[in-house]
Amino acid sequence: MASRNTSAGGPVPTPDLAPLQPVLIGGALIALAAIAAYGRTLGCPFVLDDAPSIVDNPSIRHWGSALWAPPDTTAGGRPLLNLSLALNYAIGGTNVAGYHALNLAIHILAALTLFGILRRTFALLPAKPAFHPLLPLAITLIWTLHPLQTESVTYTIQRAESLMGLFYLLTLYFFIRSIGSDSLTQVSGFRSQVSAKTFQVFSVASCLCCVATKEVSATLPILLLLYDRTFAAGSFREAWARRRKFHLCLMATWIPLAALVLATHGRASTAGFGSGVSVGAYARDQLAAVPHYLRLCLWPSPLVFDYGTSLGFPNSRVAAGAAVLISLAAATGWALVRRPAAGFLGACFFVILAPSSSVIPVATEPMAEHRMYLPLAAVAVAFAAGLHALLGRRSLPALLALAAVLGWATVRRNSVYADEEGLWRDTLAKCPSNERARNNLGNVLAGRAGRLDDAIAEYREAVRLRPTYAEAQFNLGCALERSAGGTGEAIAAYRSAIALKPDFAEAHNNLGNALEKLPGSSPEAITQFEAAVRLNPGYAEARNNLGGALLDVPGRLGDATDQIREALRLQPANPAAHVNLAVALLMTNVPAQADEAVSHLREALRLQPGNPAARGLLERMGQPP
Repeated sequence: MASRNTSAGGPVPTPDLAPLQPVLIGGALIALAAIAAYGRTLGCPFVLDDAPSIVDNPSIRHWGSALWAPPDTTAGGRPLLNLSLALNYAIGGTNVAGYHALNLAIHILAALTLFGILRRTFALLPAKPAFHPLLPLAITLIWTLHPLQTESVTYTIQRAESLMGLFYLLTLYFFIRSIGSDSLTQVSGFRSQVSAKTFQVFSVASCLCCVATKEVSATLPILLLLYDRTFAAGSFREAWARRRKFHLCLMATWIPLAALVLATHGRASTAGFGSGVSVGAYARDQLAAVPHYLRLCLWPSPLVFDYGTSLGFPNSRVAAGAAVLISLAAATGWALVRRPAAGFLGACFFVILAPSSSVIPVATEPMAEHRMYLPLAAVAVAFAAGLHALLGRRSLPALLALAAVLGWATVRRNSVYADEEGLWRDTLAKCPSNERARNNLGNVLAGRAGRLDDAIAEYREAVRLRPTYAEAQFNLGCALERSAGGTGEAIAAYRSAIALKPDFAEAHNNLGNALEKLPGSSPEAITQFEAAVRLNPGYAEARNNLGGALLDVPGRLGDATDQIREALRLQPANPAAHVNLAVALLMTNVPAQADEAVSHLREALRLQPGNPAARGLLERMGQPP
């Protein structure tokens, strides 16, 4: 493909587009195809990062905090993403169907936007070679139905990628609509003029929304300037001369983006140069990871939900990947000069992947298929345009058939997400040394009757694979504590977790609980509860446990009562805290406190009808439950 050359200073003519009816039919076909491919995902359970980002995310429960997610979650530093989760929570709580429905709607809107971008961009190209009018539809269907997209759509919290993709594409679409002094909008057969400046405002606003969704938005000003040079102005100098203010406004969005990144301290130190992963080691992994993404575009198997934190690529694979990337980068550089439109596709692939797949470490996720959500569009366009150049109109049936096959593969891939145990077993079948998959499979098994021993085995294997894995040590301790005679081993596992991660509040709390079961260990248990409260002042369970332990310490009744009352303020529906507060009130031996104690015991029974402690205390007091 070649760039469009225009006279210096003159407007780019409005593309000669097809009538509205075929466009609407194409859009409907895209939407129906997406629904067919993803319609059965509405019941897929929350998995992995869905728990901290949705189920345990307090910020989405109130509109006043909806823009400020905890920084250690996927939604941290991404206010618009968190706001979308708050919308789902306001409508249906943690019912998974609503979250999946919105994810699918976002994917459909992104696909329709891509369809519009392709139609208008192909219309800007010279008359030769002539592209078939159905080519944009075929490309969009391939992108929409490709199974590589499943992680961005079916994995709930990866709405971060698809929502960012939607605003990314809208930014480009509105810019394309602004090209020239006037653009024509056609709706229901009526044509009305909308100024270029208005579309530019829409484009900048969409870019700001992209900034508020994910950090990949940093690449938008670069690609839009390149698009302007390639398809509209003909040169960087002319693009800058015509639309300097617009491009400066886009570049100004780097300021709020930087503020969001700084506010989360590098996503709670899991991303960036302070994440604990060296630039060289991360770049080495990407030399093999990026060619792997390309291969999955062409042959999407095997797809892996989670590649883990340690990739361990052999040197031979890294060297081969480096050779592929160097060749592609050189071809892109040459094409940017000699074949600008083709070069733009190569630049899209590399530039969009750069924030996550180059030298900036993402410690918790060095490789992830959802990163291909937008770059896949560049690959699909290159493949389809190349095939069309070779076969002409005969390429259309082949491309549409390919889209259908990809849709079938997506349906099959989505079936893996239907069961969390099946998803992790599928992951381990492809990545047996993935310690995070072992740990998460253990979590699933630990919650199922009769599978505790299997869970312990998975946790032990996760620890063997990565001895520094504090979360696996903690989960091992939890499972051992539930098993017969496993308290001693559980204590050792909790101590290991704390040694690896001293600020692990949950491990301090659980260690305190385990120590309370051992004679003479109450003082150390109190120390652990105090550490948990100090590390996380809003940790209601730890405050209640601390208060309960202090009830047995002479002279600490007031401190115990204060801790338990604070626990109830943080978590009013905690029956154990109601019982502990009743005990504390009765220990004062003040008759007036007895009535309040009775009310707390009855509340504990209301919350947990079978609570033996509450029932026993009421019976000893001669009170009906």
